[in-house]
Amino acid sequence: MTVHIAKVKVRPRKNLPPNVCAVELSNMLGCWAATGDMLASNQCQVAAEALFQCMRTAPIRGKQPRSSINYHLARLGRNSK
Repeated sequence: MTVHIAKVKVRPRKNLPPNVCAVELSNMLGCWAATGDMLASNQCQVAAEALFQCMRTAPIRGKQPRSSINYHLARLGRNSK
């Protein structure tokens, strides 16, 4: 949803979270595709351990604070009519 007020248009940001363990996940999925070892018991054990360690030490993302610009623009639009 966009708000138009006298040539002012603000769209919500699309911040993508960083992929913290993307390399480790890619390695494990590649190992699974190459060997078919879905249980990570033989050849993919090292890749599974690396992913497990990465996810264990990855920072926990909290809720992102929401910008109040859309709220203020909506109020400005009501008052200017």
